[in-house]
Amino acid sequence: MNATFQWERRLAGLARPLFGSPVVRFLAYLGLCAAYLQGGLVKLTDFPGALAEMAHFGLAPGPLFAVLVIALELAASAMILSGRLRWLGALALAAFTLAATGIALRYWEMPAGQERFMAANAFYEHLGLAGGLLLVAWLDLREPRPDGATA
Repeated sequence: MNATFQWERRLAGLARPLFGSPVVRFLAYLGLCAAYLQGGLVKLTDFPGALAEMAHFGLAPGPLFAVLVIALELAASAMILSGRLRWLGALALAAFTLAATGIALRYWEMPAGQERFMAANAFYEHLGLAGGLLLVAWLDLREPRPDGATA
């Protein structure tokens, strides 16, 4: 065994008790879902604002899209946080994120400047978020369930 591998193994052994804990895992899921929980709750409590957002992005009929977005953001987040069909909630949010990013952050259509720069950054940050959600689905489908069945 080489020295680098031994050092990496020892370091991982020190980190595993904390970062492998269920509390940290839940906090990671909560962090991934935070934007969707915030977005869904804000739209739910400010439905006229949600309708204005749908209109801004050209989504019609606005009330239908607003209700669907609210339901998706809150229900899929609850699935991830509760562990019930976590993989499905994660895939739903990943697909939603990719679709919304393509609608809202079309930086390549903007003239050069600060607004385009900010939109490009947000676009790629959202791709990273979708990737994190895909990783949640992948991990959830790989892990055996407590009853011995696969996910």
